[in-house]
Amino acid sequence: QVQLVESGGGLVQAGGSLRLSCAASGLTFSSMAMGWFRQVPGKEREFLARISWSGGRTDYADSVRGRFTTSRDNAKNTVYLQMNSLKPEDTAVYYCAAQVVICGSNWCADYWGQGTQVTVSS
Repeated sequence: QVQLVESGGGLVQAGGSLRLSCAASGLTFSSMAMGWFRQVPGKEREFLARISWSGGRTDYADSVRGRFTTSRDNAKNTVYLQMNSLKPEDTAVYYCAAQVVICGSNWCADYWGQGTQVTVSS
């Protein structure tokens, strides 16, 4: 049974930082591309970042490039999202995803975490 468990969300002031973690189990973590998405109520889920199985390649959405950094520790089956210079518009539920691949002009994933709330106050 695949499980992706996010942690590290919370309330932060604009300009602040948060680090999300996602612990994975029930899958071959070290061979899968992992990623991060977010969703605001009433809007579609938005791709944020993807990291290759080795960590050697990362991709970012324009909206977060230069502010967010994803990394992974294959020995701990964990992927991270470091978020700096947070803005109120970053407020959303953040989801970890596994087996992230290109789907047409978008990114999609086979497995999803339950999400963690990030709220950025102005």
